[in-house]
Amino acid sequence: MTFQINFKIDGPPRAKGRPRFANRGKFVSTYTDSKTRAYEDHVRECAKKAMGSSLPLGTALDAFIYVCFGVPSSYSKKRKEACLNGSEKHIKKPDLDNVVKAVLDGCEKVIFWSDAQIVYTHSTKKYGHPHVEVLFRESE
Repeated sequence: MTFQINFKIDGPPRAKGRPRFANRGKFVSTYTDSKTRAYEDHVRECAKKAMGSSLPLGTALDAFIYVCFGVPSSYSKKRKEACLNGSEKHIKKPDLDNVVKAVLDGCEKVIFWSDAQIVYTHSTKKYGHPHVEVLFRESE
């Protein structure tokens, strides 16, 4: 039987921010911005709840990540309806791959040791109640 774990991250999805740089004397330091770090911490807490007391997995994994963005309040009633029934797709920022990066980075050392263990990903972005659904399973 293959191991699988799924959980939901409530709240609006957030993309992984670009790395920031700071001069520290003669050296340049790289860091992650505070908003990205806060979102990754939120993902980590959701993942910890789902994993319980289990240790991170060391095997190859498949990742399924479904991202839902809220419909902008400025949209007309007709356009909101089109977004919710799927006839209008979410084709604006943030990029799906950057949201996936933030989720995977938040799960690192909780669900798996390194995101290099992910051998297959399937991700989707759509409109709906803002949240992210995540499923990891051992790859066959």
